[in-house]
Amino acid sequence: MLPNEKRYEEFAYVLDFLSQGQSVVIKGREGSIVQAIGEERLTLLELLAADDQDFELGERLRIGREGRDKIMSVLGKLSYEELTQEAKSELPSVCEEIVKGNEPRYVAYFNELQPLTPRLHGLELIPGIGKTFMKTIVALREKQPFTSFEDIQNRVGLREPAKLVAKRITEEISGDSRINIFVKK
Repeated sequence: MLPNEKRYEEFAYVLDFLSQGQSVVIKGREGSIVQAIGEERLTLLELLAADDQDFELGERLRIGREGRDKIMSVLGKLSYEELTQEAKSELPSVCEEIVKGNEPRYVAYFNELQPLTPRLHGLELIPGIGKTFMKTIVALREKQPFTSFEDIQNRVGLREPAKLVAKRITEEISGDSRINIFVKK
């Protein structure tokens, strides 16, 4: 991929659906508005739904240039503050769904994260991982890389790693973190 080439999300997950909504991105635009999060880049998006469509919260939609069926267009990016209350409350569970659905990608972080400063390791940014768990993870991954969340849970004793990663992603999206490891600014 070229450095300046734009990358677009192919899939997004529904955070909220407003059948008679007002666009936040394009002033004066009205219609069936979907607030969603992109699967690949974790971008908050505002989508214009095709007429007479219904959406489930957490539903995975095709939004790429090809093969859209329920979405007419991607109106643009949203900030966390622009999300509806419903979308904000749906975000943690949808993030967890994304993490579980892309398990190899997120397990790789446990195998690859490095120290950020002499005193802070990237793994410590994930909720529930302090110095002790971090040292255990680093020692065990050197012997054999982790293959799944279950593998991490069994070998390290860290409970529900997918939920912890999803919690971190939610913190990064909502702006509650100074350093991001999952969400590009």
